Amino acid sequence: MTINFCSLASGSSGNCHFIADDSNSILIDAGLSGKQIQLKLGEIGVEPQKLSGILISHEHSDHIHGAGILSRRFNIPIFANKGTWEGMEHKLGSIKEDNIKIFETNKPFEMGNFSILPYEISHDANEPVGFSLFNGRTKICITTDLGHITDEIKDHISDSDLVVLESNHDIEMLKAGGYPYYLKRRILSDFGHLSNEACGNAIVDLVNKNVKTVMLAHLSKDNNFPELAIETIKSILSMNEIVINKDVMIDMAFRDRVSHLYRFCK
Repeated sequence: MTINFCSLASGSSGNCHFIADDSNSILIDAGLSGKQIQLKLGEIGVEPQKLSGILISHEHSDHIHGAGILSRRFNIPIFANKGTWEGMEHKLGSIKEDNIKIFETNKPFEMGNFSILPYEISHDANEPVGFSLFNGRTKICITTDLGHITDEIKDHISDSDLVVLESNHDIEMLKAGGYPYYLKRRILSDFGHLSNEACGNAIVDLVNKNVKTVMLAHLSKDNNFPELAIETIKSILSMNEIVINKDVMIDMAFRDRVSHLYRFCK
């Protein structure tokens, strides 16, 4: 049996990731329109009516935009904690009672062969979480939309085959850019978004915690670009004598196209 994973999209215009084994297919967030998600699933040969569920990390629109329409159109359950449901219920439209699934933060639950642990992160939302997904010997973690990364989060995502980790902005680009002051302050705060530098420093610790591949995600359209994020990460890793493609693989999630499709043997 294999575990398949890819990012369908990642960025402020919409976030959506896909993971599946031979019997269950799951979306992590659904921040694109329902039509866009269907098209991107089609690119990887997945029929949306076969989705087992949608996991929601928090209630911001770039993570929930298409969740309601997909749930109604294909009768898909939506999984979120109580705080997130309170923040997003009025935005989703009518959801069948049977498709409203509430999990508890820091308490694992099952979806088919997947064991899922939603863990607490810091972001300006009601009850935001990252996700660790376990299936056999495979562990994949999604950790974006966080102002800083704690030792507890690093412990949650240790020993992962793949970690999707936020590398949102270059600090100097953000400071010099055209965003209003309040927005710059929000992004730079402990409840905002992780910078390239903070991401790189976190990866140094994660390499020592047996993380094999890191996919950089949620890059800002205005305050970052892929080449800069990669070069910043490479520089930090090099200063710590960590070699990309030997000690750790670095990949990229894109705002406008599907990422590399990973296949892990269970």
